Amino acid sequence: MKKFLSLALALGLVGLFAGCSNDAASGDTAKDTDTTKTETATTSTGDIKMGRVNYAAHGDKSFAVAVVAMEGDKIVGASLDEFQFMDKTADGVTPVPNADGAFAEGFKDANKPLASKLDSSKYYSSHMAEAAGSTKTVEENYGAIEDYVIGKTVAELEETLKANEGEKMLDVVSGATLVDTHGYVSALVEAAKSVK
Repeated sequence: MKKFLSLALALGLVGLFAGCSNDAASGDTAKDTDTTKTETATTSTGDIKMGRVNYAAHGDKSFAVAVVAMEGDKIVGASLDEFQFMDKTADGVTPVPNADGAFAEGFKDANKPLASKLDSSKYYSSHMAEAAGSTKTVEENYGAIEDYVIGKTVAELEETLKANEGEKMLDVVSGATLVDTHGYVSALVEAAKSVK
């Protein structure tokens, strides 16, 4: 027991002295780094407002839920998901909550519950790969679109949408391969415009 305590004490002292020597060796460098971080940190007014819309971003068999956080006139956060009826027996389909309860009574076909594309990403992404040769998951695509709108104003996005109708938006939004990228960006713009 004494050997163990002696070893632990020795290791603790070595760590203490090593920590002291690192602080001393770094001198003012650590302070300069802290100062730089403080000077480059973004200040927030704290006035963040949220907007959300349900939007037909992709044809007539699904609907998107677009959510944005706005600070002033800029989008500072964005989230997309889309819902459609999917095969309940398919591997990877995750129905919405209560799809196996009374909510399911409203489904035309109980074997095709309403499901989130994000929650069912593995299934839906494999469907995209088979049907259209997609090399990216639905999550990666939505993420690229969300990243694209952050830092932009509604006016900037509307101008870009107007200049890049339809599939032309694929050349604008780096990392997005969804043919309806224009529709998804439009959904986020509508969510931003819904902010009161």
